[in-house]
Amino acid sequence: MEVVSGRTKPKVKDYMTRDVATVSPDETVGEVATRIAESEEHSGFPVTDRRRVEGFISARDLLLAEDDDPIFKVMATDLLVAHPDMKVNDAARVILRSGIQKLPVVDDAGNLVGIISNADVIRSQIERATPEKVGKLMRTLEQIHEIELTEERRTVPLSELTPTQGRVYADELEGRRYELERGLAEPLVVIDNGGTLLLADGHHRVLAADQLSIDEMDAYVIVISHEIDLGMARTAEKEDLERIDDIDVVDYARHPLVQTTKRLQSDGGGGDRDEDQ
Repeated sequence: MEVVSGRTKPKVKDYMTRDVATVSPDETVGEVATRIAESEEHSGFPVTDRRRVEGFISARDLLLAEDDDPIFKVMATDLLVAHPDMKVNDAARVILRSGIQKLPVVDDAGNLVGIISNADVIRSQIERATPEKVGKLMRTLEQIHEIELTEERRTVPLSELTPTQGRVYADELEGRRYELERGLAEPLVVIDNGGTLLLADGHHRVLAADQLSIDEMDAYVIVISHEIDLGMARTAEKEDLERIDDIDVVDYARHPLVQTTKRLQSDGGGGDRDEDQ
């Protein structure tokens, strides 16, 4: 990745999908329509002759075509493409302004080397924000405890995480499930406190992952070489939080702010106050 003014500028090659499903110009409309109908991921394909991109075929292009027509007769040839060294932000502008969902990525010779989607762009923005969060937490811990810390990128088993938050909310949990199913969830933030893995950020994500039978997740890990007395560790111990199963899921309708709003609305109407509120 390119670094400008101390900040990383992600490129298309850092986030594109390299294993791309394609079709041949000589395949028929009927064959490609069947592939699209049977796929849960694809609403269209790059059209390649060997590795060279010749066009793009979408479900819309197939609507008025005959089943026996070859793809090269109905494919779009005035397609937009990205280069692997293009900045993700520039690819995002093309995707946003054109209204398309995916850009084929081609090298200098016009050969297909990947594809980048709007989901990949979103993921790049999420992951760029997370290191800033980690850096702020590291600096805070170093100042409070007068120590030097290191940071690593790891895959962590969920079974080894100690939560530091006792509750999550059901509606936000659904949002995290949606992100995980589409590969959009940001990495966790974990503190390795002398071998004890404290979950600092990502409680909704780990519960959503557990519901989806995901056993491990990507994480930014702040490493403390020897165990120290951390406030979040004391919180976990006080609330008897040892594993992610100990986290309570609260329905949003019972969120304290919602209850307060209900009480204010009730009081403001001049009616009697509920005794059990």
